[in-house]
Amino acid sequence: MTEALGHALGDPLREENALEKRLRRQMGQAIGDYNMIEHGDRVMVCMSGGKDSYAMLDILIKLKSRAPIDFHIVAVNLDQKQPGFPAHILPTYLAAQGVEFHIEHQDTYSVVKDKIPAGKTMCSLCSRLRRGILYRVAGELACNKIALGHHRDDILQTLLLNMFFGACLKAMPAKLISDSGQHTIIRPLAYVAETDLARWAELQQYPIIPCTLCGSQDNLQRVQVGLMLKDWQIRFPGRVENMMKALKNVVPSHLMDTTLYPFKDIKATGVPDQHGDKAFDNDVLPASSTLQTVPLGNASVTQQWSSLAHIKVV
Repeated sequence: MTEALGHALGDPLREENALEKRLRRQMGQAIGDYNMIEHGDRVMVCMSGGKDSYAMLDILIKLKSRAPIDFHIVAVNLDQKQPGFPAHILPTYLAAQGVEFHIEHQDTYSVVKDKIPAGKTMCSLCSRLRRGILYRVAGELACNKIALGHHRDDILQTLLLNMFFGACLKAMPAKLISDSGQHTIIRPLAYVAETDLARWAELQQYPIIPCTLCGSQDNLQRVQVGLMLKDWQIRFPGRVENMMKALKNVVPSHLMDTTLYPFKDIKATGVPDQHGDKAFDNDVLPASSTLQTVPLGNASVTQQWSSLAHIKVV
């Protein structure tokens, strides 16, 4: 109520404090739920110059100062030699933050432009090239974790894109092993809404660097799916949040993948089954039970990370 009133009255400081608290809580929750960061980790934070990576680095630095463990942050930007790219912006910003950083110079822009016909989607090739370079750089910098700035909306867009165009039920995981098997990929922003990141970037006045490759392709299916999600959020508040919860509340017995559930072995037993057809009787399925987290001392990793939202970091 107080936060809402502060926003309504145009109190920018109160709004900023409330938003920072929410971002720290959601990032801390995600880190704890998936045990993303452990003691002694060297975390390579991938910086694109967009709002998401700026916010991820910013909040990670704030969390690090009060985290229950010790870890190191290395900010890395891949300068892809796009025409007009302001190469001075990120080094200047990162130096001012006092964080270790590395700028990798690779002309992937020319490669993508040469290989992809005009009007075609560039994201796939650009992503593969960028991923290979970042894996190599992570090894050279002795980083065992690679943090990407994908947020909640990115994850849900990927889910719908895979359903609509890839015929598979797959999203972006919050944590996975790299293709090479050498690094752990983490997405600390997995629970964070894009609207919050956009507002935070506005309040912090980050020096945003627009992408002249994927960022300029308005016809992408991802853009269209993103607009659909935004429309749903406006017309049906809570729908997007429920979609995200659904990714953590999977019932394999009520899907159709024979590799996940032994459908062929199912036979009537004459014994009532509480998970049978009765699952369809209610319009809303019961919420999943509390997720298990990794113990750490007297509290769980999740509890310790999410509790950092209540600490005011100066």
